[in-house]
Amino acid sequence: MLHRRLLGSRLHRRDAMIRLGQAGLGALALPNLLQAESALASATLQPKAKSCILLYLWGGPPQQDMFDMKPDAPEGIRSQFGPIDTVVPGIQLSDQLPLMAKQTDKMAIIRSYTHPSNVHEVGVYHTLTGKINNTLAVPRNQRNRNDFPTPGAVVSKFSPPGALPASVTIPSPIGHDGVIYTGTYAGFLGAKHDPMELKPPGEVQNAAPHSLDLLDGIDSTRLQARFGLLKLMEDYDRLVQAKGPQRGVAGLEQFREQAFRMLTSPESRGAFDLSRESDKLRDQYGRNEYGESFLLARRLVESGVRLVTVVWSYICPDGNVANVWDNHGGTGSLGGVTGYQMLKEKYCLPPLDLAYSALLEDLSQRGLLDETMVVMMGEFGRTPQINKEQGRDHWGACQSVVLAGGGIRGGQVYGSSDKHAAYPRTNPVAPEDVIATMYHALGIPPESLIHDRENRPHKLSEGRVLGELFG
Repeated sequence: MLHRRLLGSRLHRRDAMIRLGQAGLGALALPNLLQAESALASATLQPKAKSCILLYLWGGPPQQDMFDMKPDAPEGIRSQFGPIDTVVPGIQLSDQLPLMAKQTDKMAIIRSYTHPSNVHEVGVYHTLTGKINNTLAVPRNQRNRNDFPTPGAVVSKFSPPGALPASVTIPSPIGHDGVIYTGTYAGFLGAKHDPMELKPPGEVQNAAPHSLDLLDGIDSTRLQARFGLLKLMEDYDRLVQAKGPQRGVAGLEQFREQAFRMLTSPESRGAFDLSRESDKLRDQYGRNEYGESFLLARRLVESGVRLVTVVWSYICPDGNVANVWDNHGGTGSLGGVTGYQMLKEKYCLPPLDLAYSALLEDLSQRGLLDETMVVMMGEFGRTPQINKEQGRDHWGACQSVVLAGGGIRGGQVYGSSDKHAAYPRTNPVAPEDVIATMYHALGIPPESLIHDRENRPHKLSEGRVLGELFG
């Protein structure tokens, strides 16, 4: 019901009605009108981005405690953090994000992002594919070749071969308890378009697909690349034998060409080597997995990788994997601290504030921000009501997404939420809209067709390009 109300709100936007009146086509269905508007936006907005960095805050970051403060909300809903002014008059952030507050002139904050699910697995799939999958087995939703492809796989499909893969996921994909989440690889596009994954998630024993194992021995990049690519080809050879030679030869040849390019290209050999960066810059990003992942993402796009996905997770002292933005509070593996204490720990807001600010500043100083879109999001937001553990629970109905670079106009807020940041009030944005906007920025028409294993056609995205964000 909520989803239908929000969709109805979007379909009755003032500009849509004006266009309908101007067209004089009373019988024209509004969904078709919106599709035409999206196509028009795609045709008139010139793509600027060569690459994209997708920062995925797995677990669901709380909009009320970060980007959509509601200081006038009643106690029990109002954040325990205070709002602070930023470099852009009228835009406030949480007082836990003082460095990010200096970068809002580069940021577009969407405060009306919404979808109908409060379930991690469903939210991950929807936000990473733009599709709703009602067949997911929760919680054990192992990815499979019927999945719709993740953005990195789509970018690979539409990009020419290069010295490095078109898409890389760092430090590891979303997964735990032996399962890698569905919606995180190429799905029906096939293994040749899977993002490179440097290592598997914690609690998952099998090797990550296309792994080069570079981070465990960064000084021996060439040797490990040889080993990783050889293993990849051996695994693929076994797949070819299992399916019959005719089904796998083309993909195997592509892998061999990729192996040759990676082993002979200076760019590919050095792209993963963080030791080539100054100590000062590494300190600015943060000497932790998050800071190093953000810095590595910058090195990879600078070297030609078109889409880098950074997955934010944490290995607890007892070895359990934690999606720490899931700040209910009371998590035993994290010492049972409150939800608000979780946000202030070394695995949440402090390293994000440091690494994200350093990333935007670094990209800007190198002249890379205009051609690199940076997208920061999670699978859902958090409840308005603070729970008994002094945290917040799952809430898909309203959340915040932050875009920067790649032609995005900084210093703006798009959409708004109600007085408790519970539901969108204006300009609701769906996951498919953000994905369509990413594809457009990268020069990939969102209406392009891909085909599944039964050769059935699928649009890349049914969403609307958010053309208002560019300029």
